[in-house]
Amino acid sequence: MNNKPLAEELRPTKLEDIAGQSHLLGGDGFFSHLIREKKPLSLLLWGPPGCGKTTLARLYAQELDGHFLAFSPLLHGIADLKKVIEDSRKYPLLQRQIILFVDEIHRFNKAQQDVFLPFLENGTIVLIGATTENPSFALNKALLSRLRVLQLKALTDDELNQVLVRYESLKGSLNLSPEAKATLLQLSQGDARHLLNMIENLRTAPSPLTPAKLQQFLQKRSAIYDKGADGHHQLISALHKAVRGSDPDAALYWFARMLEGGESCEYIARRIVRMAVEDIGLADPEALSIALNAWGAYDQLGSPEGDLALAEAVIYLALAPKSNSAYTAFGKARELAAKTTHLPPPPWIINAPTSLMKELGYGEGYLYDHDAKDTFSGQHYFPEGIERSSFYHPVERGYEREMKKRLDYFTNLRARKGITSQS
Repeated sequence: MNNKPLAEELRPTKLEDIAGQSHLLGGDGFFSHLIREKKPLSLLLWGPPGCGKTTLARLYAQELDGHFLAFSPLLHGIADLKKVIEDSRKYPLLQRQIILFVDEIHRFNKAQQDVFLPFLENGTIVLIGATTENPSFALNKALLSRLRVLQLKALTDDELNQVLVRYESLKGSLNLSPEAKATLLQLSQGDARHLLNMIENLRTAPSPLTPAKLQQFLQKRSAIYDKGADGHHQLISALHKAVRGSDPDAALYWFARMLEGGESCEYIARRIVRMAVEDIGLADPEALSIALNAWGAYDQLGSPEGDLALAEAVIYLALAPKSNSAYTAFGKARELAAKTTHLPPPPWIINAPTSLMKELGYGEGYLYDHDAKDTFSGQHYFPEGIERSSFYHPVERGYEREMKKRLDYFTNLRARKGITSQS
């Protein structure tokens, strides 16, 4: 009995049968260049599930006439790896190059990854790693520096259709209506393996297959998302930048993507508050209240009812006037503060609750602003020896237009009073 999964049974055995990755497999593509040159180079194939990483690794070994060894951190440990390599060195296979394929190489911790280094250095193996994680974070620098990183892409609907056409040419028609075919490709979400798994489920389905019948036989593909890894950071970055870019539709899309991936709404709520203070700031002070109220509403309602409160906050923030003036001002103030932590406040603005402090001059010369004309003394509040700095520069947008008027008012008062930077 042949229990081989359809995705394995139809795995391409020739480069021309591979769907997608034209940027690597075209005439000028780097992978095609390696094949033509017969150049054994260690690679890292980085891309989403079902984009062809394993297939490319196998065909690379085949084209180089290498001895292909497949290895998985899920099934093998470092001791197994060392034994396989040592055995291969003791009993060379007709002098063929060992090409070691390690699927999900990111599952080895960074200390374990060092095991590959001596074998790469002495040429014992050519390593092909495959990962769905960002290699900048998933692999240590020593190993990453010895691999050429090739980024693979999720398949487009046209490329997935090539997989479907190839299946039907080898196994017979699925009798899909045009609408059902489009639905099937859409449900695959760029994953050729998932497409073939769905096709396998449809073999016993009644014909003709319509979109409604497809739903009876197929399960929804799980979202590609890892709350603890790269997908988590990429999607929140996309949401933040869409809000910053005043695009409520894109912002809602990325918000929904995070929900589909199972992201914690508490985390999203915290990031929405961050957007309100970083990118909207004082251009719309109400933005922070709306973000906090949305978070509170979610805490009260939970999902799915509370999701709408967060969605409304996302829309409001995306359409709010933007200013990072407060954010920038705070950063400059922190920078100066970090350089001058040894300087105390000037003595005239320090209270003198004891007789000794009064004798030392603390509080002497302080000007009480409520007694001054315009309730503004213009006194110097920075440490002695530091010129008055200008951190906050409001923009002519939203409520910050009012803040700019106020700032200009006090700046002009200083000028009229003849107050210098160290007065």
